[in-house]
Amino acid sequence: MAEILIVDDDSQLRQSFEKLLKQEGHLVRIASSGEAGVAAVNESVPDLVIMDMRMSGITGLEAFRLMRETAPRMSVIIMTAYGTTETAIEATKMGAYDYILKPFDIPEMLTLIHQALETSRKCREYTAKREQVSPAGNQMLGSSRVMQKVYKSIGRVAATDALVLIRGESGTGKELVAQAVYKHSMRKEKPLLVINCVAIPDTLLESELFGYEKGAFTGADRSRAGRIEQAAGGTVFLDEIGDMPLNIQAKILRLLQEKQLERLGGGNSIPIDVRILAATNRDLEKAVADGEFREDLYYRLNVVTINLPRLSEREDDVFELADHFLDCRSAEMEMHNPGISEDGKEFLATHDWPGNVRELSNAIQKALIFNRGAPITRNELTQVIGLSSDRHAPSDVSEDAFKAEIRQVLTKHAGENGFEMLMDYAGRLVVSEALEITGGNRTRAAKLLGMTRPTLNARIDKYGLRTEVKVN
Repeated sequence: MAEILIVDDDSQLRQSFEKLLKQEGHLVRIASSGEAGVAAVNESVPDLVIMDMRMSGITGLEAFRLMRETAPRMSVIIMTAYGTTETAIEATKMGAYDYILKPFDIPEMLTLIHQALETSRKCREYTAKREQVSPAGNQMLGSSRVMQKVYKSIGRVAATDALVLIRGESGTGKELVAQAVYKHSMRKEKPLLVINCVAIPDTLLESELFGYEKGAFTGADRSRAGRIEQAAGGTVFLDEIGDMPLNIQAKILRLLQEKQLERLGGGNSIPIDVRILAATNRDLEKAVADGEFREDLYYRLNVVTINLPRLSEREDDVFELADHFLDCRSAEMEMHNPGISEDGKEFLATHDWPGNVRELSNAIQKALIFNRGAPITRNELTQVIGLSSDRHAPSDVSEDAFKAEIRQVLTKHAGENGFEMLMDYAGRLVVSEALEITGGNRTRAAKLLGMTRPTLNARIDKYGLRTEVKVN
């Protein structure tokens, strides 16, 4: 059940909304003016505000601005019967979750409300998790000399509005540096949007970043602001920018140079005020030489650069990081913290950690899952690193035997969707083994597999494993 505040001077609409949302199981509060809505938020911040644009007294946008001072990350849906391009842009610039025109379709509105509440829930969980992991809010750990240099760089650049390029291998903590810069910047009360450029298909990246106008492509039944517009006044972190397609690089360059963007299918330039942070693990100089990255964008980005060291260059930090991950993971999984044995510490100090801090974190978590209560040993760490590394997994399996099995299935079931059959076969084995290792404990099995418990339950149902495992 979520708490939703309806702000509208139309009493009939308020009553209709109240009845509808209560039927959906939500707790509903109502306010008949912008002033009353602001007072309601000051009294108690709801999960979502649905507010009319035009009301007697202050407007919806003015009320929204005042509400943001109390609850800067609260989700707000703006609605109006008098939609204009300017008001739509202004609402999204201010950080509204969405902007919808009256009259609206009820199922569509309920879907939008569900999406806004889900976003609000994830935001709260993310914030709570961050605060739990590090009460001080400083998630970067390590007192080695190389990390002290990184901290000093963050301190010097954070208070400026300069573009920052963060470079380092995968797993070194580039996003943590971006978060630290944001946290200590003048824009810390405004949104921070993290966009992984390789996690979004190339065909969708442009519309996700820059938004689109109605009719820009099939299915674009209304205009929508992109993520950069949604971060107006705040900060955008472009992770893996080195892998961004060349056509998108050109639009990013224009954004950096002119502080304007153009929606997909739109002809108007929209002024935008955001700070850009970017990160990459690629050799950008080589990418420029190979024609895979724009030279002008490279020079534009390469103004302030923070280089993150490999974990193997931070020997003094390994134990501190391991203890931190052990504390955090044992608390998250409500497990006893067994500590690390002397031979385990010796292994931590001598391992090369090619996956950097992320590999260390994963190794500690998996060792904790397998552990029976005694201090984690060298043998346990060696085993879980072998399990966690794709580089070592094939060594435990006969590749020829596996290929032979694939050939047999494909030959026997030619034309019968062999790929899906094999994927299901492999997935069933993986899930079954995870349940076997964890004694049927689904929570621990889900953590071992790196998926949510609902996802694991869905896989168990799909593979018909429910009657074959013993659940605690």
